[in-house]
Order: sequence, then structure tokens, then C-alpha cells
Amino acid sequence: MPGAEALRLEQDTHRERNWKRWGPYLAERQWGTVREDYSADGNVWDYFSHDQSRSRAYRWGEDGLLGITDRQGRLCFGLALWNERDPILKERLFGLTGPEGNHGEDVKELYYYLDSTPTHSYLKGLYKYPQGAFPYEALVRVKDPAQQVTLRNLIALAMDEATASWWLDADGLWTRHHLSSSGLPLRDLQQYLLASTRGRALDG
Repeated sequence: MPGAEALRLEQDTHRERNWKRWGPYLAERQWGTVREDYSADGNVWDYFSHDQSRSRAYRWGEDGLLGITDRQGRLCFGLALWNERDPILKERLFGLTGPEGNHGEDVKELYYYLDSTPTHSYLKGLYKYPQGAFPYEALVRVKDPAQQVTLRNLIALAMDEATASWWLDADGLWTRHHLSSSGLPLRDLQQYLLASTRGRALDG
């Protein structure tokens, strides 16, 4: 007897059910790409950086943190997190452009894609978001090869003990796992806004 996922694949193949309409098709990064380059000199890295991505609109796509979207990218869903320490929301992966990076274009994050069924009916990922302030400016400043020890220490301090991990389970629910002994609050902004809209407060 075939399993549930085999049945889904068969349904999708025969167009009985459109199981692959939705999936992890949302780009990790839309900023700094040639698709969004409208600069006069073709220097896309300087034209559209990560720092500008939260206040400028894309023309040819979207990006998000462990996000999902339909095949055409018309409706996109992603995380929006805030640790009550950062000056900005965590909505996308932080990275450096070629001129900013210590070895070219680079993403300075810890994130993992752990599991997925072929139809994307089940997805599992891990993103490590520090409960302390994310070292945005410090990571931009670390360009000198001699400062690589400093870079490793920054990441270790930000990501190790003070990390809260979010897991997406099979029911589509995000579960927070505190790894910090201090128990500092981490807010899921989307959950907070939904709760506020319904007129009830959300515990930190």
C-alpha cells in the first residue's frame, strides 16, 4: 500500500491535486542581484544593499526568512522576528555585498534546511537568531583577514548561548526553543500583530 506522500505525488502527476503549487520557492535574497539592478554603471552591489532592502520595493521578486510562496511568487509568507535589541526587524538573511565582505559576497547567518517531502507538504528548517543585538555593523567592519578571529568570536557570542531556535512542525506551527539561561524574550512580530488585532495581548 503506497504511503501518503506517494499518493500526493501521483495526484500531482495526474493533475488531480496541485500539491506543488506552494513550496519553499521564496528567494533568500533579492537585494544585490542583477534582477534588481537599475544603476547607471551596472554596479548592483552599491545600487541595492541589505541596508536598503527594508525600505525599498523590489520590482521582480521578493525575499524572506524560511519563507514559502506559490509557484508564480504572487503571495509570499516569511518570518518577521524581533529580539527587542535590534534596531530593525529580522525579515531576511543578513549579508554583505562584494565590496563590504571580507571575502566577497557573503551571508553572515546560521540557518539550516533540515527536511522536506517532494511535494513540500512537510518542511523543517532551523534559523538561529540571537537574543542579544545582532552584530550588523561589526560584521560590515570585519574586512581585514587579520580580524577573522574577531569575526568568529562575534558569531560565537551572538549565536551560541544566547540563541533561540524556532522549529516549524508538521502542523504548520512554530515552536520556540529557548537555549539561553537568562530567558530573554523573543517576539514573533506576525503573531504579536495578529493577537493585537484581535484585541488581546501577547505574552512576551
